[in-house]
Amino acid sequence: MTRTILSPRTPGVASEDDASTRVAVSTVIFTLRRDSDTDSASIVLPLVRRTRDPYEGLWALPGGWLDASESLDAAASRTLGETTGIAPTYLEQLYAFGAVDRSPSRVVSIVYWALVRPDEIPDHGLVEDEVENVSWFDAAELPLLAFDHNEIVEYALWRLRNKVGYSRIAHGLLADEFTLAELREVYESILGRRLDPANFRRQVENSGTLIPTDRFRTGSHRPARLYRYNQDVELADRGPLVVRH
Repeated sequence: MTRTILSPRTPGVASEDDASTRVAVSTVIFTLRRDSDTDSASIVLPLVRRTRDPYEGLWALPGGWLDASESLDAAASRTLGETTGIAPTYLEQLYAFGAVDRSPSRVVSIVYWALVRPDEIPDHGLVEDEVENVSWFDAAELPLLAFDHNEIVEYALWRLRNKVGYSRIAHGLLADEFTLAELREVYESILGRRLDPANFRRQVENSGTLIPTDRFRTGSHRPARLYRYNQDVELADRGPLVVRH
């Protein structure tokens, strides 16, 4: 069945320009990368270098066109896998970007965002060398991106920073078991500032979201207890996360 898209300028009358509107799906995917020189962690994301106009040569978010036969969630998973080889544990719809001048042709982008643990990334992932037009960038130090993708990443970071304060969204960047120091590092990387260790420990232990285990992380320092998240507490208070197996 042919779907007629109605013009907002003339209610009830179809426009040729409106009929050519296309829907794309893109994904902002965040993970942690540790700097081998400073041993500090930062939020990074993969970008894809465009090989054709518009914006040939510029970096852009991974994505592609929505197929008429697939859902938005399926399109987000498919396009992300095709461009980066990454299959995130979960995806969440972020926002719809549809400014008239965001692309030479009329394109509305449904943007998803996801968090992945470093061990969920393919072997070619967290390296400096470009692999098949995919490379990783510090989310806080991006070059000029194609379309309005700088604005999209900034919005995704804003959502992440806000959400970490009222949900256990940081779990998306951690192993199933972790130390409080590792959890604090995730929070510091997301918020972009240092947190007082004693205050942080007191807050998270009183939150009811963590369960201490009988295991410890051993190394050069004294053993640190491992924790896991209480699975009875929702990962986010708003927006279900679509689990992918």
